[in-house]
Amino acid sequence: MPCPDHDLRSRPMNTPEIRLLSVDFDCLDPADLARFYGEALDLPVLYRSDDYVLLGRAGAPGVGFIRQEGFQPPAWPDPTHSKQAHLELGVQDLDAAQERMLALGAVLPSFQPQPDVWRVLLDPAGHPFCIATHGI
Repeated sequence: MPCPDHDLRSRPMNTPEIRLLSVDFDCLDPADLARFYGEALDLPVLYRSDDYVLLGRAGAPGVGFIRQEGFQPPAWPDPTHSKQAHLELGVQDLDAAQERMLALGAVLPSFQPQPDVWRVLLDPAGHPFCIATHGI
């Protein structure tokens, strides 16, 4: 639900509209990571090149994957290395969602801070992401 104090319809006429187009993740193989998230989130490919793949739906922010030579995945949960960024995915059933993500190629790290509430998984490129029932 939008915050009434931040209603874009009430912004001054000379204020440019700025909207989120996509959240992009560096990786070695954009096509592989796009396949993983496309299947997991049921998102179609909107754009594809050798070095970039964008998933999403027309008019809504997308998720992109960009080839970065020399990419090193985050070292979660190593406190000396940043996780960089992560996605929070809402699910109805933690166990069923975890099983689905693992079948698609995710990895379940041994450290799970609150496995009864949310789970941390790693995508095929090593980015951490969470599945959780809160917010659903």
